[in-house]
Amino acid sequence: MSNPTTTVGAAEVELAIGGMTCASCAARIERKLNRMDGVAATVNYATEKAKVSYRDADVSVQDLVATVEATGYTAHLPAPAGPRARPDTGSGPEPGAGPVPAEEPDPLRPLRHRLITAVALSVPVIAMAMVPALQIEYWQWLSLTLAAPVVTYAAWPFHRAAWTNARHGAATMDTLISVGTSAAFLWSLWALFLGTAGTPGMTHPFEFTVARSDGAGNIYLEAAAGVTAFILAGRWFEARSKRKAGAALKALLELGAKDVTVLRDGREVTLPIADLAVGDRFLVRPGEKIATDGTVVEGSSAVDASMLTGESVPVEVGAGDSVTGATLNAGGRLVVEATRVGADTQLSRMARLVEDAQNGKAAAQRLADRISAVFVPVVIGLALATLGFWLGNGAGPTSAFTAAVAVLIIACPCALGLATPTALMVGTGRGAQLGILIKGPEVLEATRTVDTVVLDKTGTVTTGRMTLLAVHTAEGTDEREVLRLAGALEHASEHPVARAVAAGAAERAGTLPAPEEFTNVPGLGVQGIVDGHAVLVGREKLLADRSLQLPEALARAKAGAEAAGRTVVAVGWDGEARAVLEVADAVRDTSAEAIRRLRALGLTPILLTGDNRAVAEAVAAEVGIDEVIAEVLPEDKVDVVKRLQAQGRSVAMVGDGVNDAAALAQADLGLAMGTGTDAAIEAGDLTLVRGDLRVAADAIRLARRTLGTIRSNLFWAFAYNVAALPIAAAGLLNPMIAGAAMAFSSVFVVGNSLRLRGFRAAG
Repeated sequence: MSNPTTTVGAAEVELAIGGMTCASCAARIERKLNRMDGVAATVNYATEKAKVSYRDADVSVQDLVATVEATGYTAHLPAPAGPRARPDTGSGPEPGAGPVPAEEPDPLRPLRHRLITAVALSVPVIAMAMVPALQIEYWQWLSLTLAAPVVTYAAWPFHRAAWTNARHGAATMDTLISVGTSAAFLWSLWALFLGTAGTPGMTHPFEFTVARSDGAGNIYLEAAAGVTAFILAGRWFEARSKRKAGAALKALLELGAKDVTVLRDGREVTLPIADLAVGDRFLVRPGEKIATDGTVVEGSSAVDASMLTGESVPVEVGAGDSVTGATLNAGGRLVVEATRVGADTQLSRMARLVEDAQNGKAAAQRLADRISAVFVPVVIGLALATLGFWLGNGAGPTSAFTAAVAVLIIACPCALGLATPTALMVGTGRGAQLGILIKGPEVLEATRTVDTVVLDKTGTVTTGRMTLLAVHTAEGTDEREVLRLAGALEHASEHPVARAVAAGAAERAGTLPAPEEFTNVPGLGVQGIVDGHAVLVGREKLLADRSLQLPEALARAKAGAEAAGRTVVAVGWDGEARAVLEVADAVRDTSAEAIRRLRALGLTPILLTGDNRAVAEAVAAEVGIDEVIAEVLPEDKVDVVKRLQAQGRSVAMVGDGVNDAAALAQADLGLAMGTGTDAAIEAGDLTLVRGDLRVAADAIRLARRTLGTIRSNLFWAFAYNVAALPIAAAGLLNPMIAGAAMAFSSVFVVGNSLRLRGFRAAG
C-alpha cells in the first residue's frame, strides 16, 4: 500500500471520516494527524477516508480517532472487515465504496430534502422582494414565514459546520454563508419587530440611489433565503458526484464469480465463493468465469484474460498451468485446484491498487474554498471595524449596525457559490451530448497541466476484438474457397480466434456451409468434413502432425505475420496445406487522427500495454506513437505512471480494462473508454462514451474550457464583492441596489457558463 512515508514496524489503518463539508476540512484533519509522532496520513475528501501509517508502539487507533474527533469531525474503522478477507464475494460494504453510516444509508436524501425545501420557499420570497407589484399589504410577514424554514432547517448544515470551524479557530465558505444569512435574517427580524419594516403596506421600491440609511425599514430575507438555496444546489451536485468515488472497487470486485462448483468425494457441489478454501478442486465449464487463482489439474482450454492482463490473444492452458480468478474459460472443461482465495487473489490485489491510488491522490481544494480561507476572516473583520468606526463617530447604533450588516450581506457568496456548479452543469451537459462524461470539478484542475498521455493498446488504440486481417493462399487455391471451408469449421468453435475467422469468412465469402463432422483438437485447432473435404484449421503443428507441410511462400507469409505480432492460422484439406490466415486485434480507424489531435494539445503520447512488444510496436508505428512500453502487468502499469510523475510529468491515462483501473486512478487525469469495463469507467475521471479515441482530445479541450469558465466566474464574483464592500462599509448601500447588484453578478456567472453550450468537437 502506498503512503506518504514508510516507517519501520509501521502499522496501517483506514478510518472513515464524517462531518467534512469541503476540501479544507480534509486538509485540516490531515495536518492534525501528521503532527502526531510517527504518523503519516492522507485524508481524501472525495472518499471520506483517512489512510494512516503509524508506529503502533507509540500511537493506537484510539489515539488517531481521538485526534480526528478533537478536530471537530467523526472517525471510525470501516464496518466489518469481512469483505476485505473475502473481496470476491461482490457483496457487503467494501473499503472505498464510500463510508455510509448504517443509520443514514442514503447520505444524499437529507441534502435533497433541504434543497427542495429551500428552492420551493425561496422563489416566492425573492420574487416579492424584487417585484413591487407582488408586494401585497403584509408581504413582508409572508416573506418571513417562508424564509424562516430556509434559514433554519435548510441552512442548518452551514450553521453546524461554521460552529465546528469556529471552535477550532478556522473559517471556510460555510462560515461566510452562516454568518451572512444569519445576519440578514436577524436584522430582518429586528426591522420587522422593532423597526418600521413591519408596518402594513411597507414596500421596497426600485430606487437606484446611494444614500445613508438607518436600516430600520429594510429587510434582507430574500438574500438569506436565496443564498441558502443557491449554495445548497451546488453542494447537492457536488455530493452526487462525490458519492461515486468508491465505485471503482465495487466494479472490480463484482467481476469475480459468485458461486463455484467444487468436487467433493467425486460429487459436484455448488458453494458460495466465500466458502472456497485453498486446496479445493473446482470445475470450470466452457463460458464460465474461473472462481479464483489456481492450477489446472485436468483438461485443457483457451482462457480469455484480456480484461485483467490486456493480452488480446487467449492463453492456451493445460494441466500444470496457472489460471487467474475472474478470467473467462473460452474453451474446454477444466478442473482447477485453488491456490489463492479471498484477499490474496490477483483481483483483490488489483482492487487494493485502485484504492491506494485513489487515496494517494491529493484531493484538489476548490478555488472558492481557498479564496474563503482569506476572504471570510477579512469580511468579518471589516464588518466589526465598520461597526466600531460608525459607533466611534457618533452615527448611532442603528446606522452603525446597518453598515456592518450591509458588509456581511454584500459579501454573501451568491455568485461565488454559483461559479463552480453552473459552469460544471453546462460543461458536463455539453460533454454528455458529445459523449464525454466529466465526474466533478476536481477533474478539471488536472486537464490544465497534463503534458503526457499514456494510452492502453487493447480496446483503446485497437478495437479490443480479434479480427481477420489477411489471407495468404498457396498457388492455385481460391481465397473464397479457403474462407468457406475454414469459416465453416471455425463457426462451430467458441475460441475467440475461431470466432474472428468465422466472422471474417462470413463477411467476405457469404453464407458458410454446415460441417458434416467436427472435432476440437485441444491446444491445436479443429478438424472436420466440409463439402466432402477433410479440413484442418489451426496451428501449423496441427497440419504437420498429419504430414501437411506449408509451401515456402506460405511459410514466409507466416513468419512475416508473426514478426508483426499477429496470430497465424493454418488451413489445409485433402492432404495439402492451402493457406495461412492473419488474425489480430485491429487498430481503430480513428486512432491515428486521435494521436495527431492529442499532440496538437501539447501532449506526448506513450503506448502502454500488457501485450507482447512486437504487437505493440507494430500498432504504435501505424498510429504515430514513438514511445512504447510493452509486456507489463497491471502492477507495472501503476509503476510506469508513478515513474513518469516522478520525472515531473503530469500524466493523463486512457484505458478500458480492469488492468487499467489502478493506473487510471493513479494518473493525474484518467480517461476511461465507455466501451470498456465498469471498473475502468469508475476509476477514470473522464469517460468517453463512444469509445472513439478522438473524443479524448475533445474531452481535454472541453474540460480546460470549463475550468477556464469556472475561474473567470470566480474572478468576477470575487471582484464584485471587493468592489461593493467599501460602499457597504461607508453606509451608502441601498438594499435594492445591493439586491440588484447581487442578482447581476449571479446572472453574469450563469450567462458566462452558458457560453459553454457553444463548444464544438474538432473536425
